[in-house]
Amino acid sequence: MKTASMPSLRVEPELRQAAEAVLREGESLSSFMEQSLRDEVGRRQQQREFVARGLAARDEARRTGEYFEADAVHAELREMLAKARS
Repeated sequence: MKTASMPSLRVEPELRQAAEAVLREGESLSSFMEQSLRDEVGRRQQQREFVARGLAARDEARRTGEYFEADAVHAELREMLAKARS
């Protein structure tokens, strides 16, 4: 697959220094920036999917009239967490 270039990025010198200060052994600033971009793209995709699932659940609840009390949902989540921890 052919690669593409990203636009150059102008930042304050302090941000560049901070980024360089956290580079790992053998890591370049370019590879750090690429990984950061990949991570943020992934986070935003997950967020978009999360919101879409929430909106779909809202629409389904409206359609069916089936709703759940927040306390009941929280109790079930606490139970799931307790089981996962044990």
